[in-house]
Amino acid sequence: MAQSLRAELISWYREHARPLPWRRPGTSPWAILLSEVMSQQTPVQRVIPSWEDWLRRWPTPRALSEASTAEVLHAWGRLGYPRRALRLKECAGVIVENHGGEVPDDVEALLALPGIGAYTARAVACFAFGKNVPVVDTNVRRVYERAIEGAFLTPPARARDLQRVGALLPEGEGPEGPEFSVALMELGALVCTARAPRCEDCPIVGRCEWQRLGCPEPDEEALRGARRRVQKFEGTDRQARGRIMAALRESPGFAPLPVEEVKRLWPDEAQWSRALFSLIEDGLVEQDSPGYLRLPL
Repeated sequence: MAQSLRAELISWYREHARPLPWRRPGTSPWAILLSEVMSQQTPVQRVIPSWEDWLRRWPTPRALSEASTAEVLHAWGRLGYPRRALRLKECAGVIVENHGGEVPDDVEALLALPGIGAYTARAVACFAFGKNVPVVDTNVRRVYERAIEGAFLTPPARARDLQRVGALLPEGEGPEGPEFSVALMELGALVCTARAPRCEDCPIVGRCEWQRLGCPEPDEEALRGARRRVQKFEGTDRQARGRIMAALRESPGFAPLPVEEVKRLWPDEAQWSRALFSLIEDGLVEQDSPGYLRLPL
């Protein structure tokens, strides 16, 4: 079954895959690593212009490692979770220091890089270097739960996800494994979506266990649990942090801004203070002098 499943999904992918710029032949491992980090919890259409801008500015790990922190945070813009930008700069420095400026191709070596977790390490090994390793994100887990387990909702990530998805991969090395892995992800992104799957367009609908079971609806308790896992944004500390970061990023020449001016950006003073101190603790904001704030230089 796994072999025919792979063949059907790969055939579909070759016809329907999005022409994302990091999928072009010849894309460097560094560019692929950037795309994977930037795409975490961020729609790809928002990522593309930032990814292209970063590669123009910093086409290699060495170039990014030599950039100022303020420049990096400014270029990160509104991609979300600006700590990822700091970690990317740290990651670039370690690649230069420990790997001669070249992104390593081994999962364990990638995992040792700052800011590179289990998903990103395997994605870079697979998509940049053609390694036949399981790459499991939310889209892949959703496809697996529906097609193999017959469950509509995707549970939280579990350690055994790697083993379960890995069992679908072909044996040995070669292009089939990486192409199947990216096809699984694409199916989840385009067809087997979270809320309204387009089953009529699915290339493996005839093999889908959820379909075979009659497309059972999840029970109310499971739905409530799924809703609780969806993070809101409006009115949160994350939004307050974003307002502060945006003001400091857009300050001409990254000049320090008066605390009182930045404080006016958020109505709840206690929440504003909490957000500010968390940014300082994360190394994203510095107190330049009494009464002034700026991005780290």
